Amino acid sequence: MIAALRAVDIYYETHGDPSEPAIVLIRGLGTQLIEWPPALIDALTAAGLYVVAFDNRDAGLSSEFSAPYSLADMAGDVVGLLDHLDIARAHVFGISMGGMIAQHVAFAHPERMASLISVMSSSGSPDLPRPAPEVWSRLTTTAVGRDAVIDRVAEDKAVFGSPGYPEPLEARLRMATRAYDRSYRPAGVARQMQAVVADGSRVERLRSVRVPTLVMHGADDPLVPRQAGEDTAANVPGAKLVIVSGMGHNIPNALAPEIARYVIDFIGR
Repeated sequence: MIAALRAVDIYYETHGDPSEPAIVLIRGLGTQLIEWPPALIDALTAAGLYVVAFDNRDAGLSSEFSAPYSLADMAGDVVGLLDHLDIARAHVFGISMGGMIAQHVAFAHPERMASLISVMSSSGSPDLPRPAPEVWSRLTTTAVGRDAVIDRVAEDKAVFGSPGYPEPLEARLRMATRAYDRSYRPAGVARQMQAVVADGSRVERLRSVRVPTLVMHGADDPLVPRQAGEDTAANVPGAKLVIVSGMGHNIPNALAPEIARYVIDFIGR
């Protein structure tokens, strides 16, 4: 379904009963809503949550852009989607760049948030450790041609992924193929990356957050080291931190029930 907002069309899907408390899921850099693990959505809806998933601007089936934009603009898309769905307040769950967008919703629109759930994300502090050069370079280089891009994305999923929950090559290739055929937008990925870089450090802004906050991070994240999650939690007053053993920079289907349990327990308390 399409939400025609003032500045952007956002493609979204919903799961569960709209009369239940809402949780909005925000994807990371260049990824699409089809990449949410089914086990995560199933567990959240089974716990009595109304799940809203969407494609960020410049990704998936949402609007393509040509001009630069900011993470604050992307947070505005989230609030616009809540307005479209007539949701007054929601739990906001974001992974990686999506966690940064969720943080921005907490900065600017705290009245719309039941809680902030920042996963495998960062405060943007310049003092945080960086990933190994060979890992970082995978974000700045790509392949040419459909088959080569699909193979490269499937390989990236293994490099960035969770060593405790490895995904078989067949599954990685299947998802990479679905994502490519649904929407392949390397220029959109570049614009999203520009928005992340331009945002700089969010440390001071995080210290102003007053919504209940859960920070989750993989103990084995090769792309955004665990110190980034620790720093995020340390700078949000009262935040709860969970370091997940065996987790890298993804939520594979096998790990999804554990992630859902942390979220459901946090929301319940």
